[in-house]
Amino acid sequence: MKLENIVPITDLRRDAAGLVERATEERSPIIITQNGRATAVLQDIHSYNRERESIAMMMLCTQGARDIAEGRTITHAEARKRIQAILKRGRAKSKSK
Repeated sequence: MKLENIVPITDLRRDAAGLVERATEERSPIIITQNGRATAVLQDIHSYNRERESIAMMMLCTQGARDIAEGRTITHAEARKRIQAILKRGRAKSKSK
C-alpha cells in the first residue's frame, strides 16, 4: 500500500469529496487513521462490489468442496431432471395467471 493512501481522519473531515474522488479514480482503498492507528477504509463502490462478489464466490466454492467431501452430491442427470421440473412448474404458474 502506498504511503499516500494512508490519511488521518482530519483529512477526511477536511476533504471527504476529494478523498472519495481519489479512491474512485485510483481504484485503491484509502486507510483512515485516528490517533495514529488505522480505524477505517474508504473504498470506491466498484472495487467494494467486486470484492464482495469474490468473497461470495469463494464461500460457494468452499461449500461445494464441503458438500463433495460429505457426500452431498447428485449426478448431472438428476440435477437436470430437478431443474426441468422447476422450470415446468414455473411455466405452469405463469400460464395460470
